[in-house]
Amino acid sequence: MNKTMQWKKLGHIFDPADHVLANDCKHFAQSPQALVFDDFVRIYFSTRAVDPANGKYLSHVSFVDMRKDLRTIIGVARQPVITLGGLGCFDEHGIFPMNVMRHGDAVYGYTCGWNRRVSVSVDTAIGLAISHDNGLTFERIGPGPVLGPSLHEPCLVGDGFVKHINGVFHMWYIFGTGWRRYSQDNAPDRTYKIGHATSSDGINWTKEEARQIITDRLGPDESQALPTVITIEGRHHMFFCYRQSSDFRVNSGRAYRIGHAWSDDLTNWTRNDCQLGLEGTEGEWDGEMQCYPHVFECDGSVYLLYNGNQFGRHGFGLAKLER
Repeated sequence: MNKTMQWKKLGHIFDPADHVLANDCKHFAQSPQALVFDDFVRIYFSTRAVDPANGKYLSHVSFVDMRKDLRTIIGVARQPVITLGGLGCFDEHGIFPMNVMRHGDAVYGYTCGWNRRVSVSVDTAIGLAISHDNGLTFERIGPGPVLGPSLHEPCLVGDGFVKHINGVFHMWYIFGTGWRRYSQDNAPDRTYKIGHATSSDGINWTKEEARQIITDRLGPDESQALPTVITIEGRHHMFFCYRQSSDFRVNSGRAYRIGHAWSDDLTNWTRNDCQLGLEGTEGEWDGEMQCYPHVFECDGSVYLLYNGNQFGRHGFGLAKLER
């Protein structure tokens, strides 16, 4: 599949403001991630509540269950999916995102836990939690991460997406290359790239240390986030989002867009954003920003979930790949 993909945009399918979510969350439904059941699809996302102690946000995991038409909502999570980490832990202040996959009789949830820092705003690492009740609730395998900063990846390890292929766990994730203060009037901003790690058990991982596997389109200050991988007609396709590392929050020309790369061996990736064929619609919920993609297969069709303007404050939408 080398020609441009043809995506049919199915519109804005979920707004968190229309529902009562656990943890008193009222804002955002970020990084939607699908778990397909026999007769419905569960879509996990990260939402936010205000910490009464300081007025800052805490990120919690929730979900919405939909019929396989991906329009009809059956219900939303009525209880916390996973608790936040303990005092001083890597996921003390939030989990965003959580990638889910079936493994045997369990559901594995690879969490991106974040915690506030002093000199910079945040740091992250990747944890593993396991569900034995079909994804209603998850329990950590331990209080620490399974993948975190290392010698040449000093910060901001997160956004893990995991697939089990031919007996090997593959994780595509992001790692920070550093922080930079672009102007004296603004707080430091971060830059991160997409990397790859493998594992025999999904717990102990070997990184391809500091190997950036997706080339930059915007130059060295391009930030790449949230990789998701699917195999279509024998070729592996990765979708991710990318932006400038500064002045991206209110400047739509520097905001997140969805990128694309392909590989035949899961090691070498060729970037080809033009092949993606998916853009925002001017004046609509995704007209200023498209971010946090997740691609999945359901009953023979390939779908792409993604967030729009304001980093998913108003929920997420859907597109379907036309064969």
